[in-house]
Amino acid sequence: MSKTEVVVYENPDLLAAATAARLVTRIVDVQAAKGSASVVLTGGGTGIAILRELRDSSARDAVDWSRVDVYWGDERFVPADSDERNEKQAREALLDHVPLDPKRVHAMAPSDGEFGDDVDAAAAAYAELLTPEVPAFDVMLLGLGGEGHTASIFPESPAVYEQDRPVVAVRDCPKPPPTRISLTLPAIRRAQDIWLVTGGDAKADAVAQALAGAGEVQIPVAGARGSRRTLWLLDRGSASKLTKVYQTPSA
Repeated sequence: MSKTEVVVYENPDLLAAATAARLVTRIVDVQAAKGSASVVLTGGGTGIAILRELRDSSARDAVDWSRVDVYWGDERFVPADSDERNEKQAREALLDHVPLDPKRVHAMAPSDGEFGDDVDAAAAAYAELLTPEVPAFDVMLLGLGGEGHTASIFPESPAVYEQDRPVVAVRDCPKPPPTRISLTLPAIRRAQDIWLVTGGDAKADAVAQALAGAGEVQIPVAGARGSRRTLWLLDRGSASKLTKVYQTPSA
């Protein structure tokens, strides 16, 4: 049965460093159990900080990077060389610094890629990559916005209602860039472990509402639940509206 855990760290730097250490341990454990591991990455300040911490840690060499499959939960539909692109940020932060198998790095298409500016075709291609059955990803990293969005699924948007397709094109996002590609909640819930990682006071209301049982239409991150475990990794700012006292590691 799936379980939900919450861990609160003292500050954003400790949150990023601890999450990076957790990720190494999780990947190593999965590889020991079944040979390879699949990881879904997220963008944003905290998501990229985690990857930088992992890059700079000697523990990264405990991972057999040639047996890691990398996916993304969402992507900004911008040119490949745009600094807004999650893939570019992830490559600069970590992926270009470890010996990954290029065939196992599954990026979403950019707006100047093989599908041009056809975001629907780009989303359909990523969905085809995940068929006939969406993988049971070993660990999925997700962030969230102050209004409760996760990946690129925004409150009361068409994407939050999607039940059939694993990947959709997202238009008219309330924050730039307006056009994106995103996994849907049914695809997200295929993950074994979902780690919701966020920091800052601006996220506190959304965190509190999601953990209090808010509906996913209004607070989409509330619908991001791992099939084995949902782990909220927070700093004191993002946890400041929680009424329950959670585990707070000192290091």
